[in-house]
Amino acid sequence: MKQQKFDTIIKSQQGLLDFNLKELVRYKDLIYLFVKRDFISKYKQTILGPLWAIIQPLFTTVVFTIIFGNLANLTTLDVATKEDIVVPGFLFYMAGTICWSYFSTTVTATANTFIANSAIMGKVYFPRMVTPIATSLSNFISFIIQFVMFVIIWFFYALGGKTDMRLSSYIILLPLLILQLILLSMAVGVIISSLTTKYRDLAMLVTFGLQLWQYATPVVYGLALIPKQIQWIYLLNPVTPIIITFRYAFFGRGYFSLFYYSIGWGITILLFFIGLILFNRIEKTFMDTV
Repeated sequence: MKQQKFDTIIKSQQGLLDFNLKELVRYKDLIYLFVKRDFISKYKQTILGPLWAIIQPLFTTVVFTIIFGNLANLTTLDVATKEDIVVPGFLFYMAGTICWSYFSTTVTATANTFIANSAIMGKVYFPRMVTPIATSLSNFISFIIQFVMFVIIWFFYALGGKTDMRLSSYIILLPLLILQLILLSMAVGVIISSLTTKYRDLAMLVTFGLQLWQYATPVVYGLALIPKQIQWIYLLNPVTPIIITFRYAFFGRGYFSLFYYSIGWGITILLFFIGLILFNRIEKTFMDTV
């Protein structure tokens, strides 16, 4: 007897981790549409449009340079040294700003994925992971624009010849750093979005929590500012190895520890799987609580 083939199979999903990658691939066109929607809506009815992706980090970098660099005179070195090393403060702050900006923006947007898309999710079926993936990719477009701006300014300083910075061999880690940043941002955002469907108070704490997290990360200061006795605490922060390695790659001077970088990847993967498990459990019943 010939076995029938069905286009749609309805089955119980009681597994701890029901992640269907093939299904996500089939919905790649929907991901593209959501990415387009999110990117366009972000700059819709603005005079400067996507130029804000450049203006915002530039203004933030200028403020950081004036306040933390000139007034507070915080170190821009990740490793204490007696040498008179010249690394442009503007580039130092911009490197941290574009990485942190992507992380915080993606976390914030992904944290609201259930609430922001509840209307469409309640009317039609599609894999719910489509929305956080689309959010991370739409923000990645802004990151690419900011990264290109950073590289142009880097060349401007490098060709000027009044700096000690140079590309280091760690530049080969750049794709891994970007991939880790994407996964970590999406993981934290997905965890928060899964919890906020039931505990709305967490949504109010996201912005405040990210601000505290930023100052616990060497974005506006070098790692050398932290006493060596407690540096290990800062290095357990998974965002820290990403930012300091990013700076080391472009400045040729800084701090890199394979041990803490590997721990950062381990924490990222752990958070990613925790996020998938929580998301998988919540997506089945979130319409009853949102």
